[in-house]
Amino acid sequence: MTQAPGTAARRLVETLVVNGVDRVFCVPGESYLAVLDALADVEERIQVIACRNEAGAANMAEAYGKLTGKPGVCMVTRGPGATHASIGVHTAHQDSTPMILFVGQIALTDRGRGAFQEVDYREVFGGLAKWATEIESPERTVEIVERAFATALQGRMGPVVVALPENILHDDGGPAPVRAVTPARSALDPAFVEQVRARLAAAERPLLVLGGSGWTEAATTAIADWSARLGLPVALSFRRKDLIDNLAPNYAGDLGLGSNPKLLQRVRDADLILCIGARLGENPTQGYTLLDRARTAQTLIHIHPGPEELGRVWPTLASAAADNSLAAIALSAVEPGRTWADQAAAAHADYIAFSTPIAVESAVNMSEVIAHLGETLPADAILTNGAGNFAAWLHRFHRHRARGTQLAPTSGAMGYGYPAAIGAKSAQPGREVVCIAGDGDYLMTGQEIATAVQYGINVIVVVVDNGAYGTIRMHQEGHYPGRVIATDLKNPDFVKYAEAFGAFGVRVERTGDFPAALAAARAAGRPALIHVITDAENIAPGRTITGLRAAARD
Repeated sequence: MTQAPGTAARRLVETLVVNGVDRVFCVPGESYLAVLDALADVEERIQVIACRNEAGAANMAEAYGKLTGKPGVCMVTRGPGATHASIGVHTAHQDSTPMILFVGQIALTDRGRGAFQEVDYREVFGGLAKWATEIESPERTVEIVERAFATALQGRMGPVVVALPENILHDDGGPAPVRAVTPARSALDPAFVEQVRARLAAAERPLLVLGGSGWTEAATTAIADWSARLGLPVALSFRRKDLIDNLAPNYAGDLGLGSNPKLLQRVRDADLILCIGARLGENPTQGYTLLDRARTAQTLIHIHPGPEELGRVWPTLASAAADNSLAAIALSAVEPGRTWADQAAAAHADYIAFSTPIAVESAVNMSEVIAHLGETLPADAILTNGAGNFAAWLHRFHRHRARGTQLAPTSGAMGYGYPAAIGAKSAQPGREVVCIAGDGDYLMTGQEIATAVQYGINVIVVVVDNGAYGTIRMHQEGHYPGRVIATDLKNPDFVKYAEAFGAFGVRVERTGDFPAALAAARAAGRPALIHVITDAENIAPGRTITGLRAAARD
């Protein structure tokens, strides 16, 4: 069958090309075969990466969007394909990542019949996506897809879901796209900038908090240089540790899970918090306990691209809906007439002490493993992770030196890290990419090692194997000490697992073995897996199972 020119499927693909899409992550399905056929005509422009599960494909697309700032594009089939992919949509929503999920759909003529794999995508994805829609008029295909790009990129960035009824994809697709979508960006009012200057001039203990998405290199450089010159302490929000160099003289640490207690006290003591881009949600505010609503009304200046986030939880002294990068560049010209160098030095000293490796009573010290990664890998190496207590070692002890080096889900999605690494390496193949994964975390999407091998995407994964769902075990021991159920894991030989797919594998049982294993993995010339055997006793930095049990029984 030869597809005619100008079909809805072809118009969709043409719109992707015009908007600079160079990767599509998918699991193929018969419901959108016409779109796949149209993609075959532009293989020199768009690489199609076929994955082994829709969750993996969606996570790759989300990571691509997070890394590049362009919408990551994922395509899946209807019903089970779409629900598998929903985890990536949820992460894109919570992480403010531009992403477009195209879903094959039953024929329009069969809707409401309970047809094979029928799903109402507006209903299912309405609470997960910024916009969930279905192309019902094929001649409006370009209009709908262009709106998807604009919606994903404007305001608070996020995911869009577009369903593609299979019976309209060969119909006339209407006018061709003319140009790429240019997202609207809002800037700060000069009067607001002056208000910030006046408040900074009067502040004795100010703190700058950065987070969110949509940052440019120019903006992060400008705000980092400005804050360092003023001695203004900077904290980064949950899993946004790569926005500025962690060795900057005023870097105070990150707000999230397992934060430095001294940083948390610094937040409580601040008489002015200037927050750009961060939502100040549950994890950064320690379960909404770190800040006080009566106090934020007098001390919080909040800037966020999504006006719906301003005043959502915390009353503000002042607020503005503005693009993070435009706001940062504007504020970097502010001269408050004073500096806080002593406070910056103290805050950074606290961070350095907190991120220095600690002693553990086990054969593998994960704090030293993470420190070795930082000492050995290039400054622009990308580190990815999913969710689990293993990530606490990475977030505490790795010092990010460059923007775009951390891909981690603020949604707390297990299984994110490995497909994220593949998505990142496919987008920027010249950079080294290392995933840190737990044993439970890795096996949720570990089959994507087949995708890495098939496409020659040479990422490294460090599988931290403590034989447990560590985070749940930690909470279990804290609430019901010694009553272990459903948190022990019996794992495969991960080296043989990797080798079965054609990847390189190596096992590490002592801290001193890790440098040689990492060197071998980097030199392997193919995807690599480092299987690190750890002890569940050291369940998190500074926490042991024995200690948790004793504390719970007191």
